[in-house]
Amino acid sequence: MSDVVRKIVEQYRNWGQWGAEDELGTLNYVTPEVIRRSAQMVRRGVSFSLAIPFDSSGPQINQPRRFNPIHRMILTGPDFTTGAFQRPGGVGFADDMVIMALQCATQWDALAHCFLDGRLYNGYDANLVSSQGAKKNGIQAMKRHLVTRGVLLDIPRVKGVEWLEPGYGITAADLDAAVRAHGVSVGSGDALLIRTGQMTMCHRRGGWGDYAGGDAPGLSFHTAGWLHERQIAAVATDTWGMEVRPNEIPDTYQPLHQVLIPGMGMLVGEIFDLDELAEDCARDGVYEFQLVAPPIPITGAVGSPINPLAIK
Repeated sequence: MSDVVRKIVEQYRNWGQWGAEDELGTLNYVTPEVIRRSAQMVRRGVSFSLAIPFDSSGPQINQPRRFNPIHRMILTGPDFTTGAFQRPGGVGFADDMVIMALQCATQWDALAHCFLDGRLYNGYDANLVSSQGAKKNGIQAMKRHLVTRGVLLDIPRVKGVEWLEPGYGITAADLDAAVRAHGVSVGSGDALLIRTGQMTMCHRRGGWGDYAGGDAPGLSFHTAGWLHERQIAAVATDTWGMEVRPNEIPDTYQPLHQVLIPGMGMLVGEIFDLDELAEDCARDGVYEFQLVAPPIPITGAVGSPINPLAIK
């Protein structure tokens, strides 16, 4: 691993800040007061789903591990109308199931998702994430902690373009410019949603292309301090991997993940559909809202599919 990455990880590490047994990391910034204030963001009574469809048309194309959801029916109408399956009184029921990688669509990374030098967030041994799941920092620890104030920073709109080109690293100066342009603040306990426009680009071009794992706009590695100083609870983007790709630091993989997840203990969200929300924010000039986005409490999971709701 690059010495540059290791230095920044150590500089912004939050291990022990909330106790030796902590498994929430920066979600500790989401206090009862933060939740109460987030409710005050609801003024119009409108909500926006930030999830992409969970179906076979998703972005996981030619991926070695992740694949798009596979939806299968267990019981159907014909099972009952043909008499193959019966219940008394003529009643019938349909049942179904899904087979999916938990991080194949709109999702949160758990704090067990990424480890560094054999250690998870808060110093836990990475071997605690075994074939039986994560014994520490699993997603289930966060099941009631994702109600907070959300802030959207629409970087392409501020720059006057439809989308950021793949490989563009969003800088701290870009974030500051968006904060000023949108007339919004970013502070302790907030969930920061950053639109790059990459999903817009894919839709316009008629397909996902190499969205999953390919070159992408995203947060620069050098924004770590900006996020840390503002005590952000969670950060999410409309891209597959949150940070800029190709990565900026040589001889390492997803360096900002290494700082945010095992170092800071920050919740990272990916594949958020921010386009409809961004259009509404541009119309009414309000870039803050209540975000309700709890994970599914799958015991020991290192990620979770979600249907985040931005409520204005």
